[in-house]
This record gives sequence, C-alpha cells and structure tokens, in this order.
Amino acid sequence: MKVGFIGLGIMGRPMAKNLIKAGYDVVVFDFNPAAVEDLVSCGAQKAACGKEVASQADVVITMVPNSPHVRSAVFGANGIAEGAHEGLVFIDMSSIDPVESKKIAKDLEPYNIPMLDAPVSGGEPKAIDGTLSIMVGGEKELFDRFFDLLSVMGGSVVYVGPIGSGNVAKLANQMIVAINIAACAEAFTFAKKAGTDPELVYQAIRGGLAGSTVMDAKVPMMLDGNYKPGFRIALHTKDLTNALNAAHAINSPAPFTASVMEILQFLNAHECGADDHDAIVKYYEAISGTSIVK
Repeated sequence: MKVGFIGLGIMGRPMAKNLIKAGYDVVVFDFNPAAVEDLVSCGAQKAACGKEVASQADVVITMVPNSPHVRSAVFGANGIAEGAHEGLVFIDMSSIDPVESKKIAKDLEPYNIPMLDAPVSGGEPKAIDGTLSIMVGGEKELFDRFFDLLSVMGGSVVYVGPIGSGNVAKLANQMIVAINIAACAEAFTFAKKAGTDPELVYQAIRGGLAGSTVMDAKVPMMLDGNYKPGFRIALHTKDLTNALNAAHAINSPAPFTASVMEILQFLNAHECGADDHDAIVKYYEAISGTSIVK
C-alpha cells in the first residue's frame, strides 16, 4: 500500500515518519520545503502538489490546521481531487468542524473517493511515539480496512460512527482537555496564593479522584514555566471555536467551554497563541499577580 501524506507540521511530520518506520511506501507534500526534505531523508518520496500525491497513492492522509485547509487540499488547484483514480481513499486526520467533514465527503462522491474523518489526540509526544488516540468516522468497512494503517500512528484507534463522528469525538475531547487545564491552573494558583507549595499539592492529589492524564502532562510543565508547544493555544482556540459552533447549531449548552474560550482569547491577545495550551496558567498569573513557576 502506498500512502500519501499532506501536512507535515508538529503532528503530521512524526506521524508520517512512523508510517515509514513501519515499512509503508510514503509520498509527501507540504508548503514547508524543510519539512518535506526531513521526510525525504527518512525515506519518503516528495511530490510537488496534492494532485501528484493522490495520483501515486492508494490512500491520502491530510493533517492540516482547519476546515478551509482541508477543503483547499482536496478541491483546490492541483488538489487531491484532481489526482483521483480508481480505488483512491481519503483519510482526513485534521481536527475540523464535523459539519464540514460531512460536506467534504459528500463533495467527493462524484470523484468516487470514499472518506474517513480520523482526528487525533495526544499532542506531539504521542505523535512521536505512535500512541495517539484516533477517533474515526465513516463507513465501518472502510475503517476495518485501514485499521492497521491507523494503528501505526495510534495506541487507541476507535470507530465512533458515520462520517463526521470522529470530529464530534475530537471536539468533545478538546472541550474536556481545555476545561481540565483551566481547572488545574486555577487550583494550583489558589494553592500558591494560600501559601502552600503547588508542587507538593500536585503530588498529594494526583493519585486521587482529581488526578488525570491532563494533570500529569500539563501541571509539571506549568510548574517549570515550560510553554514549548506540543499543542498551541491558537490551535486549541480553533478547536473550541468549532466546538461552540457545533454546539450552538444543535442547541447544546457549553458554558464551561465558552468560559475557557474567553481565557484563550485573552492569551491570544497577549501574544501567547504560539505557546502550549498549558500557558492557560499565564491567564491566572496575570489576573492574580501570582506565579506558580517554581
């Protein structure tokens, strides 16, 4: 099986590398020449555009920032659709609006290109070690066919339902992650202002009901003042925008998500958009006058 991969950013680059390590024949395209050359040095072939990727591949994966980028990669000039051929399958692993996933799948029907939406969670570390959580929507037969391929990049690959369901699951995930990070930032700022060492509070509570994967991943970064992006504030803002739009469209209340969105907007306005989302703690530092950095 020859795999096309479009989008070699923080997440896409290690994901594509894991496919190469697993023995897949991979052809790549990205607007960043350095990213492409990095993959070529690992054994990938480079293509000049999405059309060229699609014309050579059995399946094309996209890992790009948002809905307009996916649509452009598929239907834009020299895009995937122009490279359509019998048997080609499209898997979008970007995190986008589930409504747009459904529209793209519908618009691909005249090209006879079936689609899965398969967004991921876990950030750069799990992209590197191939243990991402992958949530998949689309036809079950298609999911079963590409399960082994997706498993190279993910430690958990779960079928969620029809097309768009993968992104519904991803948005639910992003809502929970953002709210959890904000809760941690708020609680440990409280601990510091109360005169108690936040690192010791972390050690005291992480094994109890308050403990979580998010806490263990992000609180040590907060305490170290480490905001190196594994998942940027700007990208989480994008996800929560999609989550709120989707929630509003079906009259599903999302007050906690909306509150965290305002925190992210504050951080974007203060030039923190390129920071990791653990930088939510900077908001609490700004409004409390207290830093938990040890």
